Amino acid sequence: MTLIPELTILQPADKEQIDLPHTSEEELAVGKKRLYIESYGCQMNFADSEIVAAVMRNAGFATTSSAEDADLIFLNTCAIRDNAEQKVRNRLKHLTGLKRQKPELLVGMLGCMAERLKTKLLEEEKVVDIVAGPDAYRDIPKLVEEAESGQKAVNVFLSREETYADISPIRLNSNGVTAFISIMRGCDNMCSFCVVPFTRGRERSRDPHSIVREAQDLFDRGYREVTLLGQNVDSYKWNDELRMMNDAQQSDQTNSSLDFAGLLEMVAQIHPDLRVRFSTSHPKDITDDVLHTMARYDNICNYIHLPAQSGNSRVLKLMNRTYDRPWYMDKIRSIRRILGNDCGISTDMISGFCTETEEEHQESLSLMDFVRYDYAYMFAYSERPGTLAAKKYADDIPEDVKKRRLNEIIAKQLEHSAERNQRHIGQVQRVLIEGTSKRSEDFLCGRNDQNKMVVFPKGEYQKGQYVNVLVTECTSATLRGEVI
Repeated sequence: MTLIPELTILQPADKEQIDLPHTSEEELAVGKKRLYIESYGCQMNFADSEIVAAVMRNAGFATTSSAEDADLIFLNTCAIRDNAEQKVRNRLKHLTGLKRQKPELLVGMLGCMAERLKTKLLEEEKVVDIVAGPDAYRDIPKLVEEAESGQKAVNVFLSREETYADISPIRLNSNGVTAFISIMRGCDNMCSFCVVPFTRGRERSRDPHSIVREAQDLFDRGYREVTLLGQNVDSYKWNDELRMMNDAQQSDQTNSSLDFAGLLEMVAQIHPDLRVRFSTSHPKDITDDVLHTMARYDNICNYIHLPAQSGNSRVLKLMNRTYDRPWYMDKIRSIRRILGNDCGISTDMISGFCTETEEEHQESLSLMDFVRYDYAYMFAYSERPGTLAAKKYADDIPEDVKKRRLNEIIAKQLEHSAERNQRHIGQVQRVLIEGTSKRSEDFLCGRNDQNKMVVFPKGEYQKGQYVNVLVTECTSATLRGEVI
């Protein structure tokens, strides 16, 4: 999965999130202890925070949207770049002052940064009372009890089985329209620049029946879009006796395994009005079966995030991406052949990876010209301790060169984003309304099939509705139009 804070983003919504929980007045009225959670980084962290909120609600905690009102504060952290960790450390400085005013306050570190640093985090950050890795969230109530007794509490055990499939997430700060569903955890891809396999462990897939039940429950509660999440969704695999569902009846069918294409179809069959998205795809694993499944169902969104990272085969080999430039280009051709030229495609692109030459950087730019991405997540290479790249390669590209190459990538993507958005002018787009525009209460916004944000006059429409919008103008990031 793309897990990249502090990067340049050309897309409808910022990928780096700092998500806060909602406050339930009913919960607070009964005098429960109060939990405050901030989530940094990727969509998976946000989904994990919803799991933590559910675990802590069962332990007697309500959520609050104010750190000052909390008895317990969790920071769900990201470790993909040093700057991501520095943001969390800066936040801890503020919480140190808060804890001086309220000595009984407990502060916990969750997620990838907690897993990477483990007990060292307690030594470096005295304000931290609890450290819990991504597979230890069931144990958090016990860790809180230990911390309340004055001990420092830690659990960073990585599991080969944990998927939290039986826990119903508490939808934090939800718009009531869109939701994330985690379908698998961990990553078996050892990309040399990435810390995720070390902080989230090995891949394990979730029971498909629990995924379908969660999606059905969300639809029944009024949600109209789900995003299936995994570090690499295309490697999803479940071995079991599978009960396959169709619109008319339930029948028993025994299969040796279910792959991602099969799971995608099961979720799409829940209801035509339930939009289905997924993230993230790995170029080596996405199959034509997945693409054909997308083509068969109108409610599977016509959008794929397919990170390239580089356009040069030698650099891709150093990155241990397990594909080369021709392979990636063939995947793009398959997408265009099966899903058409209007399919939205986005990417991740790294500038200045170890030993990258100017000619190899130019190949990244030429790959962008070939694909013409709708938007991209772009950043300069940042060495992370413990990764294969940190152990094997020198971070030898000067920072000014990295930044100059990054700016060239950004300029290229701005050009392509504007070009791709121009294609929609004069077209009618089906938009799922997500809420009020950030810029004006007089406008609503929502995404189209290709994951592009569309803004239009409010009228009498409400969030959760589908509307047809005639696109009349655009920027490189947003479409604007009128409901017809």
